[in-house]
Amino acid sequence: MHSETTATEEPAVARGAVAIITNRRGELLLHLRDDFPNIAWPAHWSLLGGGADPGESPAEAIVRELDEEAGLPAWQLTELFETFDEHGSGQIITFFAATWDGDESTLPLSEGVKLQFFVPEHLDILTIPPFIRAGINRHLAARPS
Repeated sequence: MHSETTATEEPAVARGAVAIITNRRGELLLHLRDDFPNIAWPAHWSLLGGGADPGESPAEAIVRELDEEAGLPAWQLTELFETFDEHGSGQIITFFAATWDGDESTLPLSEGVKLQFFVPEHLDILTIPPFIRAGINRHLAARPS
């Protein structure tokens, strides 16, 4: 008797995307997350972004998230690298970079508490998820002086 075996498919790993947005002064735009116990990294400063919807690529997700969260249009986003949010969402996160020189206080924030630009030297005093801090530091170290 011949038995047919089929390989079981592994569930797809959840994916997300965040954007390191800098202005011409070299400041980074950070997003203070809500303090809700049911979200990843409550009350932490993070980058704008979020999880990808089913069938959505990280590039599509970051364009959607920037628009949904802060009304920022898609502009020249550069894909940087991926990392794993092991202690938060459990997602593979793709980091993107972009520049924007507007006034963050005028953005229509739909999630979280506030948006604010920070000089890189002040990031050490902020509560930032470790994988976000590592991604920002990796990006800053790779930038030309």
